[in-house]
Amino acid sequence: MTEKKRQPNAAFMKPMNPDAALGAVVGNDPIPRTEVTKKLWAYIKERNLQDPTNKRMINADEKLLAVFDGKKQVSMFEMTKLVSNHLS
Repeated sequence: MTEKKRQPNAAFMKPMNPDAALGAVVGNDPIPRTEVTKKLWAYIKERNLQDPTNKRMINADEKLLAVFDGKKQVSMFEMTKLVSNHLS
């Protein structure tokens, strides 16, 4: 029996336009959601914004405050939801 290779979801691969707040972090060019997530995590790790005691929590710097609707700390799951509000 041969295994089928899982096809990527086309909706996640469609380039989206980040608004100004998100663009300040990931760039202003249209990019797929998957790339937005990768760039966000690169940004977070580069600046040590993960909470050291609870790695699921992200601490916002000035740029991320705008993306996180002014919240100083969000969970990685909440982050995904908040980021989608900044994509069109």
